[in-house]
Amino acid sequence: ISVHRTFRKRMALKISVHRTFRKRMALTEAVIRDETGNIKAVWFNQPFIAKNVSEGSAVLVSGKIAKGPGGNYLQNPSYERVGARAIHTGGLVAVYPESWGITSRWLRYLISQFIGLRAHIKDSLKDSVRVRNQLPLLGDALYNIHFPKTKKDAETAERRFSFENLFFIQLRALRERGRLKQNHAPKIPLDVSLIKKFTASLPFPFTDAQRRSLWEIASDMAKPSPMNRLLEGDVGSGKTVVAAAAALLAARAGYRAVFMAPTEILARQHFATLEKFLSPFGVSLGFCTGAEKRADRADIVAGTHALIQKNISFENLGLVVVDEQHRFGVRERAHLVKNGSEEIPHFLSMSATPIPRTLALTVYGDLDLSILDEMPKYRKAVITKVIDSRGRADAYQRIREEVLKGRQVFVICPRIDLPDPNASATKRAYQQKLLLSEVKSVKEEYKKLSEGVFKDLRVSMLHGKMKAKEKALVMERFRRQESDILVSTSVVEVGIDIPNASVMMIEGAERFGLAQLHQFRGRVGRGADQSYCFLFSTEDGIAARRLRAVEEAKNGFELAQKDLEIRGPGDFFGTAQSGFSRDLLKGVSDPELVRAARREAIEILRADPALSDSPEIKKRLAEFEAVHWE
Repeated sequence: ISVHRTFRKRMALKISVHRTFRKRMALTEAVIRDETGNIKAVWFNQPFIAKNVSEGSAVLVSGKIAKGPGGNYLQNPSYERVGARAIHTGGLVAVYPESWGITSRWLRYLISQFIGLRAHIKDSLKDSVRVRNQLPLLGDALYNIHFPKTKKDAETAERRFSFENLFFIQLRALRERGRLKQNHAPKIPLDVSLIKKFTASLPFPFTDAQRRSLWEIASDMAKPSPMNRLLEGDVGSGKTVVAAAAALLAARAGYRAVFMAPTEILARQHFATLEKFLSPFGVSLGFCTGAEKRADRADIVAGTHALIQKNISFENLGLVVVDEQHRFGVRERAHLVKNGSEEIPHFLSMSATPIPRTLALTVYGDLDLSILDEMPKYRKAVITKVIDSRGRADAYQRIREEVLKGRQVFVICPRIDLPDPNASATKRAYQQKLLLSEVKSVKEEYKKLSEGVFKDLRVSMLHGKMKAKEKALVMERFRRQESDILVSTSVVEVGIDIPNASVMMIEGAERFGLAQLHQFRGRVGRGADQSYCFLFSTEDGIAARRLRAVEEAKNGFELAQKDLEIRGPGDFFGTAQSGFSRDLLKGVSDPELVRAARREAIEILRADPALSDSPEIKKRLAEFEAVHWE
């Protein structure tokens, strides 16, 4: 337990600086006196304090009380001279994200010099909006977020800024939706007879959720304005077959459809799935990536997201289906359309990450939602176990038993993010080092299993430094059951379909988010056999409790809600996937605040679509878009 105390208007009796013998560390010590007695204050590696605090001066000191050989002392306390307005001690003190040379103390001082100008800043929210939602004035919120007198002051200010962020996210999404509706799209007839023939040809029945979602999608495609829809469902809920039915409708109406996936492995899998489902209906299929082009005049083309960057365009494009990529606006669609076309294709995004509704409304407010909240009845629930060091041998034995039955196994090593091509050279070098560490961890795990634990079994390896052809070859061998165990990075997180795989083993499971672990788990249990997911962890406490949630959750939506509560919306998605910073999404945890912000945005655009009568809102929205969407 940390004990903090503030000593008000106390005298610094004595102050000295010396270096410790072993660590060569500068130690600044001062004796502080108040009416109750004396206490020592100690600062580590801050010799400049002796110049700032002179002996005999009156100071305010606030900090953690620690115990040492000589009794209690204040450890690295904050301090300031008596006389100035206290901003570093004596109450709630703002703490900011720090970097080398930029400290919270320096930022507090800098902000205190300008906070008096807050009354001159125009409020971007109308008075009526503020009053309805019980929000403070912008100036008051600015002061109380930096220098709150009470916890309630800080919470009220934070609520104001959360509302404002949500409001402008919604405003932008709704305006984007309105702009999209002004474009023309192909009217693709809703052919009920064709849909019935398609569903009857499948080796499994459609769930009610699949029927409902396909009806919503087909109804949108029959309209003259572009569809903009997110098909969201748990792993194994049948999203791809629903999208295949939509592509069939487009092809039979004389239009082309494009399926795009984030990786070449997944794009090839989509191609194989489409071929299996649609070949009986006489539609032609093509495959197209940056390295390989077999699209020709195919009715339906599968490829990677790189399709929009390869100057490839399609005549009579009616439908674009994108897997795990929800930001796909008019500009991106235009890349795929032949020059001269006045029509914008319909757009369907698929996501295997179940997203809590309030978060989906915020992050994807410009998309309509179709939700597959029902699993096919033939799928067995995957048995999930958190494994500590004591249970490792038993888990290995279970894996061996499954392989001897003819089943296959995925082994996932801890994830390290891939380098960002837009990052600085220093950051890219650091990320490249992390990527090499990830490859090293895969190679070490591969060596441990192939030369030790499972040396009598066929073990293969997959990682991010391999070329696309090498990856495809490894996956194809695994798919043909020429390999028993595949040691991999998180490349198998999304979409990989190996029905014969019955065990998912995840090393360092505490390094992944709950929703991501659920994605891994969804790679097994796709056949008729009982499947297992082993979460190997070396940590106890909070990390272990988080992993227990994966054991207990009945479905991905329930787990996603827990993940959102545990990690917050920013970490749930990550900036790369959502396009938003962590701070921008703070308010998502408050469903009522999300609904209120959306209501106000809808009302303002209903009364004033061009925002002509709301210049401050229009200006703030432009600034907001420049900062968060550039």
